Amino acid sequence: MLSTVAVHGYRSLRDVVLPLRQLTVITGPNGSGKSSLYRALRLLADCGRGEAIGSLAREGGLQSALWAGPESLAGARRTGRTEGTTRTGPVALQMGYAADDFGYLVDLGLPQMAGIRSEFTRDPEIKREAVFAGPVLRPSSTLVQRAGSLAQVRAESGRGFDELTRALPTHRSVLAEFAHAGELPELAAVRDRLREWRFYDGFRVDAAAAARHPQVGTRTPVLADDGSDLAAAIQTIIEAGAGAEDLHRAVADAFDGATVSVTVNDGLFDVQLRQAGMLRSLRTAELSDGTLRFLLWAAALLSPRPPSLMVLNEPETSLHPDLVAPLAVLIRATAAVTQLVVVTHSRILLDALNLTDEDETARVEIYKDHGETKIVGQNLLTTPAWDWGSR
Repeated sequence: MLSTVAVHGYRSLRDVVLPLRQLTVITGPNGSGKSSLYRALRLLADCGRGEAIGSLAREGGLQSALWAGPESLAGARRTGRTEGTTRTGPVALQMGYAADDFGYLVDLGLPQMAGIRSEFTRDPEIKREAVFAGPVLRPSSTLVQRAGSLAQVRAESGRGFDELTRALPTHRSVLAEFAHAGELPELAAVRDRLREWRFYDGFRVDAAAAARHPQVGTRTPVLADDGSDLAAAIQTIIEAGAGAEDLHRAVADAFDGATVSVTVNDGLFDVQLRQAGMLRSLRTAELSDGTLRFLLWAAALLSPRPPSLMVLNEPETSLHPDLVAPLAVLIRATAAVTQLVVVTHSRILLDALNLTDEDETARVEIYKDHGETKIVGQNLLTTPAWDWGSR
C-alpha cells in the first residue's frame, strides 16, 4: 500500500506531501487544487509508461505546468503582497511516492539544450530518479539512482554503486530502460506498480459516446478509461463471479430492483437494463445519462483484476443524489480489495462514505493560501516524512 505521495512545483502544488490510507478522500472548494492533485498522480503514473515527457508537452511544456508563484511565500504571508524573489534553487517539478516495499522519485527540469535546430524545446529533461526502500529517500536506502545521463545500481556488497550506463537520454526514464525483472527486480516492481494504476475522470454518455453503442467484445477485466468497452467489462464481471453479486446488488439498490445483463449478437456486446414494471429491457442507447454513468462506475469499481491503486475524480458528477449512496457502497467494497483515492466536493458522498480513522480511511481537505495548495490541519509535526534530496 502507498503511504505517501509528494509533489513539488506542479501548478498550485508548490510543496505537498499527501498521506494515504486504504481509502483516501480528497475534498476542498473549487479552485483549491483537487484537479491538480489528480493530474499530478496521473503524471507520476506516466513515468512508469515512459510517457511523462509527452504528457507534459501536451500541457504546454514544463513552463506551463510549473508552480507560477515565487520560490518562497514567506514575504507574501508577512506583507500580504506577492512579489518575485531571487531564486536559490533550480527550476524543478518533482514527484514521488513511498510504499510498503519501494519508493520512487523523479525530478524534471528545463532542458539545457534541445539540440541544434531542434524543435523539441518544450520537452523537459529528467534530471534525477531514485528507487529506494523504506518510507523516505536516504543514501543508505537508495537502490537505484540516476543523475542526468548517469544511472547506477546498489552494489551486491551493499557498499557503493555499480554503473548501469553513462549515456541514458534525458528524455528516457531509467524505469523504461532498465526495469528487467530478472536483473533489477526493484525497478521492475516500481515500473509495474505505476503502470497498473488506474484513473477514471468521468465518462462520456452523450449520444455519440462509444458506451452507448454495441461493441465487439473480448474478455475485459479492466474497464477502459473512456468506458467504451462497458458491455464486455460487465459480462466479464458476471462470468468472473467474485464481483457479480456486488454488481447485481448495486444495480438493484440504485434502480428499484432493476437487473442488468448483456446480450451478444454477431459478436457485438450490448448492456440491457430491466426495470420493474417494464415489458422489455432498455439498451444502453435508451438509458438516461445518469443511469449509464452509474453502470460505468460500477464496471470500473468491480474490476475482477483490481490494481494496487485506483483514483476517481468527482465520481458523483451528474448523478442524482439518490444514486450517491449506492455509489458509496461500491467504493467501500472496492476499498476492501485495493487502495482508492477519491477526489470530490460532494457533501452527500462524504456523508455516505462515513469515513473513520479506525477502518483505514481518511478525509484530506485542501485549501488555497496565496495561490498555494495546502492541507487543512497539516503542520511540521503531522506532515509525513519526505526528502527530495538534491541534484
